[in-house]
Amino acid sequence: SNADAIHPGYGFLSENADFAKAVADAGLIFIGPPPEVIHSMGSKTEARQMMENAGVPVVPGDKTGIKTAEKALISARNIGYPVLIKAAMGGGGKGMRVVHSADDLHTAFEAARREAIAAFNDDEIYLEKYIAISRHVEVQILADQHGKCIHLYERECSIQRRHQKVIEEAPAPALKGQSELRERMSEI
Repeated sequence: SNADAIHPGYGFLSENADFAKAVADAGLIFIGPPPEVIHSMGSKTEARQMMENAGVPVVPGDKTGIKTAEKALISARNIGYPVLIKAAMGGGGKGMRVVHSADDLHTAFEAARREAIAAFNDDEIYLEKYIAISRHVEVQILADQHGKCIHLYERECSIQRRHQKVIEEAPAPALKGQSELRERMSEI
């Protein structure tokens, strides 16, 4: 096609670091984050650590992945129930389980681990505090190779099914009348 650049769309290839690297290795421009950034975003524990280092508040949770239910029990005790078990390399609601007590942790951990292996070929799990009543509001940013960066304002993704976004609304209804919070969230 004699294309100079490839835009991967959304999901699937846009979140695949190997694909982004293959595009660059072929001498084309990948319109999206560099492979290293895609890899960091794919690792929930690495992404959490990056956000903490940048001063972004995150819910209490593990800083590294967990491989055994015994370590998950210790982590859950430190975090406090309820906890959310998550696939460290996950996304799309796969490999997630809400756990309300130690009695249910082992079964939920093993189920999340099996799902993580099947979906992501990685069995690393981490835990974070489960926030039952919450809003999912995010700000998408765009940056170019010259260091210019803009945001596309906020969008709310609170309507979900099985931890997967169903509807995204912009501007976010949760921020109606909260111009100061909206402004703080959009600072670059």
